[in-house]
Amino acid sequence: MGNAGGAHRTDKAADGKGDCGPPETPEAVRVAAGLSGLLGPLRRAVLRATRNAEGLPDLPEAQIELLRALSSSSEGLSPGAAATRVRVASSTVSNLVRTMSAARLVERVRPEHDQRTVVLTASGEALNLLERYDRASTAALTRVVEELSEADRVALDKALPALDRLVTALETAEGAGGDAP
Repeated sequence: MGNAGGAHRTDKAADGKGDCGPPETPEAVRVAAGLSGLLGPLRRAVLRATRNAEGLPDLPEAQIELLRALSSSSEGLSPGAAATRVRVASSTVSNLVRTMSAARLVERVRPEHDQRTVVLTASGEALNLLERYDRASTAALTRVVEELSEADRVALDKALPALDRLVTALETAEGAGGDAP
């Protein structure tokens, strides 16, 4: 997420090599550092609670992301399109597909109109797993959110649009030559 302290950016601006945008405010740095510190543990905690609730297999997050991308395309995706969608290198998709094909989660299909290419699709088993992950994730989060105070639930609800805009802003920055994941 960048340098939370802002020192690198200040050095760049001071040496005349460019400016990355408006000056960082102490509040922005504090919020960015807080988010950076919480997002990984939050993501892992949700995934762990989800797996435990449904007895789901321990799929790595990269595999789940690839399955989500494949399931969102009714015709399937080429390996290159999948890499672009998941924002990883083509070699990473190749490695994921090899592992996931062996586990019967991804199917490689050769379109009749072009036998030289391959299209990746999520298997029926994978689609079932994704549905179970989603259902269990929502249930686990619902249980925990219900245990929070009313003030915390309201704060989380009010934060959702801002978090959505944050995702969009990060994706836009990546597309404009920002740091890749």
